[in-house]
Amino acid sequence: MNLMNIPNAYKHDVLSGFWVFLITLPLSLGISIASGFPPVAGLITSVIGGMLVGFIGGSQLTIKGPAAGLIVIALGAVHELGKGDMVLGYQLALATIIFAGILQVVFGILKLGVLSDFFPSSAVHGMLAAIGIIIASKQFYVLLGVEPQKNDTLSMLAEIPYSIFQLNPKITLIGLLSLFMLFTLPLIKNKIIKRIPPPLWVLIVILPLGKILNLQEEHTYTLLNNQYFIGPHYLVDLPDSLFSSVTFPVFSQILSMVSIKYIIMFSLVGSIESLLSTKAIDYLDPYKRKSNMNRDLTAIGVGNILSGLIGGLPMISEIIRSSANINYAAKTRWSNFFHGFFLLVFVSFFPTLLQNIPLAALAAMLVYTGYRLASPHEFSRMYRIGWDQFLVFIIAFFVTISTDLLVGILAGIIIQWVVNLYFGLSIKHTFHCKYSIIYNDHEVIVQFFSSAVFSNYIQLKKVLDKLPRNKTIIIDFAKASLIDHTVMENLNHYSRDYQQEGGMFIIQGIDSHKKLSSHELATRTKKITV
Repeated sequence: MNLMNIPNAYKHDVLSGFWVFLITLPLSLGISIASGFPPVAGLITSVIGGMLVGFIGGSQLTIKGPAAGLIVIALGAVHELGKGDMVLGYQLALATIIFAGILQVVFGILKLGVLSDFFPSSAVHGMLAAIGIIIASKQFYVLLGVEPQKNDTLSMLAEIPYSIFQLNPKITLIGLLSLFMLFTLPLIKNKIIKRIPPPLWVLIVILPLGKILNLQEEHTYTLLNNQYFIGPHYLVDLPDSLFSSVTFPVFSQILSMVSIKYIIMFSLVGSIESLLSTKAIDYLDPYKRKSNMNRDLTAIGVGNILSGLIGGLPMISEIIRSSANINYAAKTRWSNFFHGFFLLVFVSFFPTLLQNIPLAALAAMLVYTGYRLASPHEFSRMYRIGWDQFLVFIIAFFVTISTDLLVGILAGIIIQWVVNLYFGLSIKHTFHCKYSIIYNDHEVIVQFFSSAVFSNYIQLKKVLDKLPRNKTIIIDFAKASLIDHTVMENLNHYSRDYQQEGGMFIIQGIDSHKKLSSHELATRTKKITV
């Protein structure tokens, strides 16, 4: 859509860019610190993502920048590659980000954006919920002002009750007050309060509180006969100049198996998150524009190459900030540019203000983000869809927490495949579906004679994409043995898109199938189960 056809586009984009900048600023700092990177790394990534990558990407309203979903990978890379040396680990991790970016450019050139349609929906949600728990478990200790004894997630979760008795009261006050504000402010209906993002409200309140508690000066204080230490190491450590903080990668271990593992993880998980986020934002776009997924993937890759070269975090198309961008009435990709521009100006001219932000406040924002990814509502939603999807979700969730993201998503794929085999999927139709197409004057009927499941949906989508637009499309599953939840969900989205283009999209022949739950997108099978 031409910018000239959108009334007051620049005005809306400048304002939205400003509000998104206010959300991005504290989150970028928090994500950097949680990732084991210097705080400025997230700001570098956000500036590159906003001012450069947004213009070469294939989407209009997504915000490019660091994301909580990659914290687990980034922190793991720093620890494993550095072997205790965090600075060296950071420089070695930058090299893996560059090569992951190169791989993402290749993905885009090979038109692998379609991979967003392959992964089982429940497995992806299980992985994201696990990421939420991992983030929250690590940041809870920062919120309390204590150091955990162990680094693995399960041990850290088990250690939380003990750590509560070791908390630093002043730091915990800052953390819990920040967390309270993040949970309660969205519930307040006042227009003025709702207009300002909750993270900004946190900074407005916590910055003066940090001054009152004198976090800038090293000292001890006594409370209930216990003595506690406090000082500037509980504040953000940021250089006075953005340019002086540029760090270059070290490539000495780039061919090691550890580096290769993290290149794969950065590229695959980052690509999956970006594609899913971009797809979700397309549904929210008031002008119903469709993103070029392959071009967007290529742009993310270019951004990661640039970010890794000068010391930044990996970037993706980030869903929370992108949703906020739409809520603040953004119209074009210029909103992404302005969000990066405001960040650059603020960091360049007001670094002292950033250096007074308590780490506990940033930790609270990440604990809140983790909660949103792994909220009880997410677990209950998956359970309502059906026991099969809850099984896939919960296994992907626990395997991810116990091992890593790649193993977790792989476990989810395998369990979904095994479940589909149980419900009647033929092995020969795992990646290939059997169908016929009947063309009539005003309608096209696609009949299926095999299972329609997550692993053959890419073929199904290619079939649908080749059909004429502005027609009546009838998808007939009467003779299909199985339609899994991922296909039901994807077809629901596809139907919405097709009808917005002026056509009709009808799914029929599913009433004779057994639903695994009352949910409208539940798996449907003709196999009788106990």
